[in-house]
Amino acid sequence: MTARPTALPREQFLVAERYWFLNHAGMAPIPRVCNDAVARVTDDVYAFGGVAFGPWEQHAETVRASAARLMGVGVDEVAFVKNTTEGLGIVASGLTWHDGDRVLVASHEFPSTVYPWLALRDRGIRVDLLEPVGDGGTLLLDVFDTALASAPTRVVCVSWAQFGRGWRTDLAGWPHSVTTTARSCAPTSSRASACCNASSMPGASISPPPTPTSGCSDRSARACSRSPAATSTCSRRSSRDGPRSRTREEWDSLELVYDDTARRFEGDSTNLAALAGMGASIDLLLEAGIEEVWAHVDALGDRLATGLDDLGVHVLTDRSGAGNSGIVTFAVPGHDTGELWERLDQRGFICSPRVGGIRIAPHGYNTVDEIDELVAEVAQLTAR
Repeated sequence: MTARPTALPREQFLVAERYWFLNHAGMAPIPRVCNDAVARVTDDVYAFGGVAFGPWEQHAETVRASAARLMGVGVDEVAFVKNTTEGLGIVASGLTWHDGDRVLVASHEFPSTVYPWLALRDRGIRVDLLEPVGDGGTLLLDVFDTALASAPTRVVCVSWAQFGRGWRTDLAGWPHSVTTTARSCAPTSSRASACCNASSMPGASISPPPTPTSGCSDRSARACSRSPAATSTCSRRSSRDGPRSRTREEWDSLELVYDDTARRFEGDSTNLAALAGMGASIDLLLEAGIEEVWAHVDALGDRLATGLDDLGVHVLTDRSGAGNSGIVTFAVPGHDTGELWERLDQRGFICSPRVGGIRIAPHGYNTVDEIDELVAEVAQLTAR
């Protein structure tokens, strides 16, 4: 393949020597810097045991600062949790609920975005699913407003980018609009909250973070390109209390004093190797520039959508501009999606069958040539 300029250094991704890897909305490859950082931690623990923990625990705070910078939040608003599901679970279980409270969550979400809310049903919580509009799965602000006006709402939850067809929610306008409407409809005894699963954006379909607003009270975000152990960050306070917060090393005291930062949601033992890898991945993104990476990925998405459209392929993703993410999903009329995906996979094009189409999610190291080769391969496989 002919090398073309990329936003992320292509040499950082060994997988590019083996595949046309275009599945960054799934389990994506890690960059070399992430792999090296993990190895440094495990080598230190192998050589020095627990003596190595101290410096790497201090390094975790450097990673916290990088994660905060990536998400556009304060350092004290970042907690490291196991994965996005756990982060959303903290939000769902940490709020004060009353019988009859309503949760509004978009349908066609990745299951981990929905399950924490469905688990509340046996506590008398009403969970309503909001249907997206059209083939592209669009979720415009007026769709939320209409749904919110239908009944009092305690929590609204949505993904920043829908995992199947890639619609990107307007978070810059969404939190204020949604929470204002929700609070006007909510009972006076409760405070409406907005919750966003942002896991698909930094790692899978990068986009600059929206300016945080006071209306967005809760957000769970994975802040790297799929680090080992799916280490995640959970930003913004989710409840008054949390599982941990005492100063470390105070083992002789059983006094329970909650930390006044997001660290209250962390356990005492942290996956330091995964955190080091995540930090290296975040720093790679920040060094390249989020705007630059996003511009590159968005241009690849446009090129792919145009190329497929010229073939007569049905591009399911809405690429009108306002809802663009790095995800482009398509279907070929007259061809079985599963069979087409298998044939692409056999030829080294790594993508995913999702919600009735084939999902493509490039990243900052993918090239224009790779997109063109995918379009050519689709043309060849679907030629009658």
